[in-house]
Amino acid sequence: MNATLKLPIEPWARRLVLLEIALPVVLLVLGIYAGLLQVLFRAGVIQAAEFWGWEYYQALTLHGVVNAIVFTTFFAVAFGNALVPYALGTKLPLRWAWVSGIMMIVGTLMAAWAILAGKASVLYTFYPPLMAHPFFYLGAALLIIGSWIAFFNWIPLYLRWRREHPGEKTPLAVVGMFATFIVWLIATVAVAIEVVVLLLPWSLGWTQEVNVPLARMLFWFFGHPLVYFWLLPAYTMYYTMLPRLGGGKLYSDKVARLVFMLFILFSIPVGAHHQFAEPAISSGSKLLHSFLTFAVALPSLLTAFTLAASLEYGARQRGARGLFDWIVKQPFFSTDGWMFSYLIAGLIIFIMGGISGIINASYSMNLLVHNTSWLPGHFHLTVAGPVLLAFLGMSLHLLATHAGKEIRLKRLAVAVPYLWLIGVFTFSWGLMRGGLHGEPRRTNLGMSYLNPDSPFYHPEWKLYVTVTMIGGIIMTLAMIAYFTVFFATALRSRTKEPAAEFPLSEAYHDEPAGALTNLRPWVITAIVLIVIAYTPMVRDVLRGTFSNAPGYEPHNPAPVNQIEQLDTSP
Repeated sequence: MNATLKLPIEPWARRLVLLEIALPVVLLVLGIYAGLLQVLFRAGVIQAAEFWGWEYYQALTLHGVVNAIVFTTFFAVAFGNALVPYALGTKLPLRWAWVSGIMMIVGTLMAAWAILAGKASVLYTFYPPLMAHPFFYLGAALLIIGSWIAFFNWIPLYLRWRREHPGEKTPLAVVGMFATFIVWLIATVAVAIEVVVLLLPWSLGWTQEVNVPLARMLFWFFGHPLVYFWLLPAYTMYYTMLPRLGGGKLYSDKVARLVFMLFILFSIPVGAHHQFAEPAISSGSKLLHSFLTFAVALPSLLTAFTLAASLEYGARQRGARGLFDWIVKQPFFSTDGWMFSYLIAGLIIFIMGGISGIINASYSMNLLVHNTSWLPGHFHLTVAGPVLLAFLGMSLHLLATHAGKEIRLKRLAVAVPYLWLIGVFTFSWGLMRGGLHGEPRRTNLGMSYLNPDSPFYHPEWKLYVTVTMIGGIIMTLAMIAYFTVFFATALRSRTKEPAAEFPLSEAYHDEPAGALTNLRPWVITAIVLIVIAYTPMVRDVLRGTFSNAPGYEPHNPAPVNQIEQLDTSP
């Protein structure tokens, strides 16, 4: 397909994509504000349990749920609704696309109400025995099911294209989005079981206790593949758009396809590396998941070399000479190809995110950093690095093309990712360095370890939380700049005809796909790996000698059922 092709888009398809972009960006304003509160609480600037009606753990829950689940899921669906029909040269089936969108919106509003009302301060992981309002769990289920419907809605388009184009390679953009949602579909089955079978009946009072190790295992069956659900749309942009934005071609189409297949294989059977300290899971299972986690680093290493070759080719086409001249010849500050800055800044951040992830995957080194501030330092270099910046850049692109509006304040738009890069490196260095010195994650440090009046006072962490706060403030300023560009563009008058348009790259080496043509054998192999990796873990948590747990509200040390008995006693 010609990379400059513009395709007309039906009005209701255009409205759906814009709605699925605008709503999460609006919610992201709250999520970013909650993130700013976190660094102020943890640095001791706010030494209280709440600030302006926002309780610490309520804000922490909102920050994680909105930024990491709601924004990313809506974006992936909106991106797929726009990109898959475009790459296949067809139209989006509207009925089920709107059913999907409405279901996701309803679910999001239900969960958001529960969090904002202070009835679901259970954090992003919603571990039992902390219990949330039923609307939180029901909203999460609706969001997930809505995203499934969106994926199922694309499959007939793909099958029709295969029938009409026998022997042709599936467009790489479609391969990337299908890999994204295959990983998502398999992973979310586990969290759907956790929510619908264990947590929702428990929250409604239909059951009194819950199997905590089983719930945590089901969550992390989903929780780490979620990272690749975030990452794969960004990888789709890296492979299909970044080479063109850099003035070149994708170095190898076949390697790109192999990378997506490897993510299908290795993204899911890795969850136990989040549970190395769990007593309910055997050491053998943990070791197997550790090895598989190292395996999932392979497609990222392939990506580093392939994209570097692609960018080098583009720079040399523009006259770069010498061994390293191609690096400085990249269009870092081009306002014409402004989206390049979002993708390249994210890739630079991801270098450190990937390296620190290897430490987390290590069975022994993980124990040093487990449950310390190292962990949020690491995942802000991944989800808040390549993922967030790619999603922000593409959200702005979809707004401009589908609303028919030229982007306003392009120089400011180009500056956003580099300001964010400075902020996130500063922020993550403070967290990770503090983690190596024992600084805990999740905790309201301002009321405890960084309160001079507290017996738990740890003054040696003050430097690290201050650096973290400075980084968080810089990140907030970057997002204020982004919101300024986004809403200034959204509110301006239409300047061109709305159309679907993506800067898709050509391949320098356009090799035959071979064994990478068919998704089915890769999916089957992935399922076999999952069965091998998770069967011993399921056996462990079901055969354990521990007792099930009653529910607890986040701020009450007594079980919910005991409180209810006291309330109803004469």
